[in-house]
Amino acid sequence: MSQNDNQKAWHADATFLKSRRGIMKVAEMVTLFVAFVCFAVASSPKYLAATALEFLITLLLLLLYLLKLNKRITFLFWPIVDVFNSVFAAVYLIVLSLMALTSYSITGDLVGGVVCLMSAGLLFVDSYILFKKITFNKLRKETQNQINE
Repeated sequence: MSQNDNQKAWHADATFLKSRRGIMKVAEMVTLFVAFVCFAVASSPKYLAATALEFLITLLLLLLYLLKLNKRITFLFWPIVDVFNSVFAAVYLIVLSLMALTSYSITGDLVGGVVCLMSAGLLFVDSYILFKKITFNKLRKETQNQINE
C-alpha cells in the first residue's frame, strides 16, 4: 500500500457532519451525553450504564461514516445495522426513561428521563429517515452511495 492510499484511508468526510444524517448522529450523541451526566449527578448506575453504552455505539457509528469505513468493511450492510441499532435503542431508552420518570427521587433522574425521551425520539426519526432511503432491489454499493448523500 502506498503512502497516498494510507492517507486516503483515514480521510474524514466533513460533508457527512453537515448532512442531515450527520447532524442527527451528533444530536443523538449530545442528548445521550446530557442524559448520562444527569444520571451521573443523580448517582443512578442502573440508568448510567445504558446511556453510556448507547453513546459509545452511536459514537462508533458516527466514526464509521465519518472515516468512510463503511465502504472498506463491506461484509455488513451498515445502514441496516444502523436502523436496527436505532430502533432497539429507542425502545430501550423509552422503557428506561419511563422507569426513571416514574421512580425519580432526585431531579437528575427526572431531567435524565426527559432527555432520554428526546434521545429516543431522535433515534426513531433517524431510523425512519434511514429506512426510507434503503432500497433492497439495488446493488449494495448503489444503495450505500445513495444513503451517504
